[in-house]
This record gives sequence, structure tokens and C-alpha cells, in this order.
Amino acid sequence: MEKERVYVGIDVAKASMDAAEYPSRRQWRFTNDENGINQTVGRLRELSPALVVMEATGDVELPLVAASAVAGLPIVVVNPRQIRDFARAMGRLSKTDAIDAQVIAYFAATVQPELRPLPDTQTQELSAILARRRQVVEMIVAESNRLGVASKAVSEGIQDHIAWLEKELANIDNNLTQSVQRSPVWREKYELLRSVPGVGPVVSATLLGDLPELGTLNRKQIAALVGVAPLNRDSGTFRGRRSAWGGRAKVRAVLYMATLTATRHNAVIKGFYQRLCGAGKEKKVALVACMRKLLTILNAMIRSGTSWRYVSAPVFGPCS
Repeated sequence: MEKERVYVGIDVAKASMDAAEYPSRRQWRFTNDENGINQTVGRLRELSPALVVMEATGDVELPLVAASAVAGLPIVVVNPRQIRDFARAMGRLSKTDAIDAQVIAYFAATVQPELRPLPDTQTQELSAILARRRQVVEMIVAESNRLGVASKAVSEGIQDHIAWLEKELANIDNNLTQSVQRSPVWREKYELLRSVPGVGPVVSATLLGDLPELGTLNRKQIAALVGVAPLNRDSGTFRGRRSAWGGRAKVRAVLYMATLTATRHNAVIKGFYQRLCGAGKEKKVALVACMRKLLTILNAMIRSGTSWRYVSAPVFGPCS
């Protein structure tokens, strides 16, 4: 007889990890430390599951993900919103770690999300540097805002802190550059991305670290993954406006800034933006369309290993 397929859902918290099996509904818990991770991986090896699913929880899950990947386990990390929407559809409004693990296991068995290659160690390190850079930038903005309304008694201390943060940001940017230069593969992709007018070093590094799927998916898939694909909102006779949402906010944020620059200095994107605005499109709608076009071009460049070229027409053809 064919062996029953087992699906495992794991809810990872800072101190512990709750796991649930489907269809047996067995549950178990281990501590989220080196010993607990080893026990979890050992248990998963014994089960030989068809799929292991966990939520992306602010990098808390990364040690377990890495250990599972090394062990050759079929593991998928999904957006927490998918799990919450799935739970609401089931009528499971209560939320505990144990219940979440059950919901994730049932999600794994029912939806069976597609397995994708997990980021390697270098990619994870780059992603961590980028995350730290975002934190430092946010602190500089926060301190600058405080400085604007601070009294003389505290303004000097705030200025000193801003100066220290700016030095830290410079060190992080230097570390970012060195991380990219150490990898021949990254260096090649980085140079391809940097050849596009409007795409700077931070955008290129973010795409390498936070969007490792770039160049491996088709244009519709990569647009949906980032969250710049228009989604229908139709029901019966109602026809709603298409909107783009979801996806990877970190990538979308840097892509937005790159597109703003590209609408001024990139002939392809600038021309596309002007045509859309001339056709009566709202500027925000036109800008999102330009984001999608730029992402599609970058995706095609990485896939083909082709540097940016522009003579009188886009070399990649229609990308909108």
C-alpha cells in the first residue's frame, strides 16, 4: 500500500516552535534554540513529510529553515497573511501557537504551495545586512524628526546620535559592497542591474538579497511576487478598479524609488510613463505600470545575462 502523505505546519516563536502533523493531527513542541532545532529536524526526518510549511516571522524562523534545507527537507516559507486568510476562511478565529500550527499543517495539505529554492547562506547574509541598513535609516529619520522639535537641553545629544548613525550607515554600505564583490555570481548580476539608468547600488543589492527569484520566473510571476501586478476586483455586474497589493514590501519600496528616478533619466521608462500620462492615466497608476515594466526588464536581463542597451526601442520588446 502507498504510504500516507504527511504534511507538517510549524509555528515559530522566539522561544519555542509548535508543530502539527496532518492528517494525524499529532502535535509537538521544541525550544527555539540549537538543541530544539536539532530535535525538530530529527523528528521531521523520521516523518519524511511531503511538505513542511512555516510562516515568515521576521527572520526568527531562519535557523530552522537553514537546518531543514541542509537536511534536504521539502520546506516552504509563506506570507503570514496567507495563513490568516486561510484560517478565517475555515472559521478558525481563535489564535494560539498550537492552533496556528494546525492551520498551517492543513494549509500545507490543502494548498500545497510550490517549493522554491531557498536563499543560500550568502543571500541570507546579504538580506540581514539590508535589514540592518533599513533599521539604521529609520532611526536617522526618527532622530531627525525629533531634532526639529527638541529643546536645547537634548538637541546636542540627538545631533551626536545622528552623526553616529550616519557613520554606521556608511559602514553598512561599505559592508554591502564588499559582500557583493566577494561573490563572482553576485558581482556579475550586480553589474547587470547597475547598468540600468535609475537602478542604484542599494536597489541592486536589495534585489539580490530580497528577491533571489529574479531571473527564474516569468514576467507575470515576478510581478505578482513583488506585488506590482494588477488584481481584478469584479463580482457579478460590479467592475472594480484593478489594484496592486501584497508581495514583498521591501523590494517594492526600493523599486518605487528606482522607478521615480527612471521616469526622469531612463529613456525607456520615461517614454512609457509619458505615453501613459498622455493617454489619461493617473500618475500613480502610470508609475505602478512603470514599476512593473522596469521589474520585467530587470528579470529578463538577469535571465539572459544581457546588459542594458537602448538605441531607438526597448531591446526586450513589450513589457507592460
